[in-house]
Formats: sequence, C-alpha cells, structure tokens
Amino acid sequence: MMRWLIALGTAILMGGCATLTPQDYAKETPKLDLATYFNGKVDGWGMVQDRSGKVLRRMYVELDCKWIGNEGVLDETFQWSDGKTEKRVWKIRKDGDRYIGTAGDVIGEAKGEAAGNSLRWNYVLALPVDGSTYHMDMDDWMWMIDEKTMANRTTMSKLGVRVAEISIFFRKR
Repeated sequence: MMRWLIALGTAILMGGCATLTPQDYAKETPKLDLATYFNGKVDGWGMVQDRSGKVLRRMYVELDCKWIGNEGVLDETFQWSDGKTEKRVWKIRKDGDRYIGTAGDVIGEAKGEAAGNSLRWNYVLALPVDGSTYHMDMDDWMWMIDEKTMANRTTMSKLGVRVAEISIFFRKR
C-alpha cells in the first residue's frame, strides 16, 4: 500500500511540473500578433464558470482597438447576462513576441509572450465582490483559430487554488 501511495504522489508531482508554454505552439498558424488582430473593431462572446463547471455569468464584449507603432489601446465594454456593464481599457506595449499591459483594475503589469498561434498572459486582477476587492491571479491563454477568430481561456486562482475559468471567443469585424 505504501509503495502505491508513493507512486501516486510522484505521478501527481511530476504531472504538476509539466507546464505548457507558448513555445509549445511555435509551429502553429496563423501567427498570433496582438497588434494585427486587435486593431479595429472586435466582438467577443463568453462565460465564467466556477470550479465545478457551472456557468455563473455570460457576456458579450465589444472591443475598439488602436495601435500606433508598438503601442496599443484595447477599449473593452462588457455586457453581462445579469444586466451589468463593465469597462476595461488596456494599454499594451509590444516588444518582439513579448507584451506588457496595464489596465485600471490590473495590479502592476500584465506580462505575456506569443509564439506561433498562441499568447500567454499573466497578471493580477483586482476583482470587486460584494463590497470587497480580491486580488486574483490570472493565467490567460489566447489562440488564433483563423485570421478572424481567436479563442481565449483564463484560469482565475487565489493562493494557487483555481476559483473560476473564463472562456471567450473573439471575432474580428
């Protein structure tokens, strides 16, 4: 029994070490470039799911994006299924395949790296809930599906515990 527990523990620990990176998608196309894709009008549809997979909220998001050289502004307006509206304005700087972004509800900077058809962002989001604000760790992945379609999957966690997942599909006009 003890050998079985040791083997199981080792497998779990080793599985936790296998982390995907954008480089795992380096050969995939079409190439993801935020300055190219998020330039102009983009629409998005998505949902937030809790740890069990239950859909908590659905959204439509409209983006108005502009880039000048290596600096971009992504102006997002979220329309939530509960009737609420939210705004987030990203200011993003591109440096080769790396991106640095800020927004009013992001603590510090978001940092990301693109390779092939993917981009991975990491940042801390100040999330207001019932009069309190929680700092949530965001692990945000984007993948180009085709020239006009992008998929986005974000894991939201606190102290290393997954709290929610956010899925959004974007379509460039």
